[in-house]
Amino acid sequence: MTASQKSHRSLIQGIAVSSYNLGCFAGALLTVIIGDRLGRRRCIFLGSVIMVIGAILQASAFSLAHLVVGRLICGIGNGINTSTVPVWQVECSKPHRKGQAIVFELSIVILGVALSYWIDFGFSFLDPSSAAWRAPIATQLLFSIFVASVVLTMPESPRYLILKDRDDEALEVLSAINGLPADDVELPVQLRSVKATITASAQGSYRDLFTMGRTKNFQRTALAYGIQVMQQVTGINLITYYAATIYQNDIGLSGFLSRILAAANGTEYFLATIPTIFLVEKCGRRPLLFVGSAGMAISMIILTVTTSIGSAQSGIAAATFLFVFNTFFAIGWVSLPWLMPSELVPVGIRAQANALSTSANWIFNFLVVMITPVAFATVGPKAYIIFAVFNAVSIPIVYFCYPETAYRSLEEIDLIFAKSTGVYDAVKVAKSMPNHFGKHGEVLIDMLPEVEHEIALTDKSEKGYEVKHVETKE
Repeated sequence: MTASQKSHRSLIQGIAVSSYNLGCFAGALLTVIIGDRLGRRRCIFLGSVIMVIGAILQASAFSLAHLVVGRLICGIGNGINTSTVPVWQVECSKPHRKGQAIVFELSIVILGVALSYWIDFGFSFLDPSSAAWRAPIATQLLFSIFVASVVLTMPESPRYLILKDRDDEALEVLSAINGLPADDVELPVQLRSVKATITASAQGSYRDLFTMGRTKNFQRTALAYGIQVMQQVTGINLITYYAATIYQNDIGLSGFLSRILAAANGTEYFLATIPTIFLVEKCGRRPLLFVGSAGMAISMIILTVTTSIGSAQSGIAAATFLFVFNTFFAIGWVSLPWLMPSELVPVGIRAQANALSTSANWIFNFLVVMITPVAFATVGPKAYIIFAVFNAVSIPIVYFCYPETAYRSLEEIDLIFAKSTGVYDAVKVAKSMPNHFGKHGEVLIDMLPEVEHEIALTDKSEKGYEVKHVETKE
C-alpha cells in the first residue's frame, strides 16, 4: 500500500468513526433550543427514540454512506441525552451527593465502553460475515429502548418545575428527593431558596449565555465550555476508539492479542472509575483534576518515547502506559467535565449552557477522532507529545479559573460568582466563603437565601453569617 493510499484509507476511517461525534455535536446544539421547552425527561425520551432510529439504520447499512447517515442520526440522539442527563441529575441531587451521582453515571458509561470491547471481540470471530459488525451495533438498541420506556415515569427536575411556575409539583419532587413528608417545614424554605435564585438569574435564552452582569453568565459558560474542551484534548478518545489499532500497528502485537488487550484496557478503565465515586466529594473536584492531568501528561510522554524505540521491551512499556493513562483519566477527567458545567452555570441558562458545553465535547471529540489516523500515518508516535502538552497546560487553567464546588449547593455556587469581581476571583471567593452544608448534608449556616442573594446581586453591604451547628443523623 502506497503512502497516499494509506493516508486515504486513514481519512475514510476517520470519517466513518467521527461522523457519530458530529451528530452528537448537532444534537447538543439542538438542546440549546429545546432544553427548557421540553424539560429534562422529555429531552431524554426524544434523544433515546432518535438513537433507536440511528441504531436501526446502522445495523441495516448496505453502504458506507448509509452507515455514516445512521451514525449521524444516532449521534444527534446521544448529543441530546448527554446535554440533558447531567443537568437532570445535578438538579435532583442533594449538595453532598451530586458529585457521586454524576461519577456513578459516568462509571456506568465506561462499563458500557468495556462491554462494547468484549462484544466486538466476541463477534470478530464471525468475520468476514457482516454479522461481525452488524450484531455489535444492534446491541445498543436494547439500552436506548429501555431508557425511552422508563424515563417518563421518573420525576422531573424540581428546579425546572419551579422555572416553569409549577411549584406544587416541585414540592412533591423535593419531598421525594429529601425523604421528607409533604408537610415538612423545610420544604417551603428550600423551595423559596431555589425560587429566589431563579428570580435573580431569570430564565434566559441562548443570548444570555454571552452576558456578564453580577451573575457572570459568560464567564461561567466559558468555564463549562472550556472544561469539556480540555477533556477531549487529553487524548482519551485516541485510545478509546483506536486501542486495538495502536496495539497492532504501533506496538506490533497480533490482531487477536490486540483485541484482547483493548478489551482488557476497557475493563481496567471501568474499574479505575470506581474509587472516584468515593473520592469526588471527599477530596473535591480540583485535586482530582490536578492528579489526572499530571498522570496523563507523563503517560503520553512515555508513550512517545517507547513507541518510537520499537523494541519488544519498549512495546511492553507502551502497552502498560496505555492502561496507566486510562487510570489517570478515570481518576480526574472522565466524569468531572460532565459534572462541573451543570454546577457552574445558573439555573436560568443551565440547559442552554450545558448543551453548548456538551457541543464543545463532541466537536473536539470529532476533531481528535478525525485527525488521529491521519496524524499517526504522517508523523507516527510523535503525535502523542501533542496530547502531553495539552494535559500539562490544563493544570494551571484549572488552578486559577475553576472554583471548588464540592459540598456546595447550586445556590451557593451562584453566590460565589455573584461575589467575585474578576475572572480569577471565583477561586479565592470559594476558598473564603463558608459552606452552607456539611459533609453529610447537615445545615451549617442559617440565613435566608433570598436575603443573601439580594445582598450579593445588589452590591449592598454584606451582613455576617450566623453559624448553626446541627447534629448529624447517621
